[in-house]
Amino acid sequence: MTRLRLFFAAWPPGRVANALYKWAKAASDETGGRVTTAETIHLTLAFLGEVAAERATAAIEAARQVRGTAHRLPIEQARYWRHNRIVWVGPNETPPALAALAAELKSALAQAGFELERRAFEAHVTLIRKGREPRMLPALPEIDWPVGEFVLVRSRLSNEGSSYEVLERFPLAR
Repeated sequence: MTRLRLFFAAWPPGRVANALYKWAKAASDETGGRVTTAETIHLTLAFLGEVAAERATAAIEAARQVRGTAHRLPIEQARYWRHNRIVWVGPNETPPALAALAAELKSALAQAGFELERRAFEAHVTLIRKGREPRMLPALPEIDWPVGEFVLVRSRLSNEGSSYEVLERFPLAR
């Protein structure tokens, strides 16, 4: 039986991904670690993990029931989490539309029989993995991330890191 590693995410426009990547490269001078490539930068909404390939259709059907609204994701802070050695960026407070989208998606997936992480949703974008704690991180650039859709992504793991393939897109109401 074929299994797929799947997650739902908000994916940034190219200009946003490039700005975040450049910032992460500069920050890695202080932290070391592995910088997320511009092509793989995202904000995870729901991680499904390894699922049977035929369950991807059920995940897509569940996501089609979600009625989120388009919004902006402010990138206002950069932090280091010691417990998993990552540097991440995100908003000071999760935008209400993003919190509602994550909650509605989680509910729809649970109703479709998917087992999801129990921890609360925290809006963050991982940019550096396996880094050391920085004394100071560089100032963040002004970033305007419009969130007009969310996506279902297949993740493939290799020695070079993860590669991602967008399987389906779900537009948000304007």
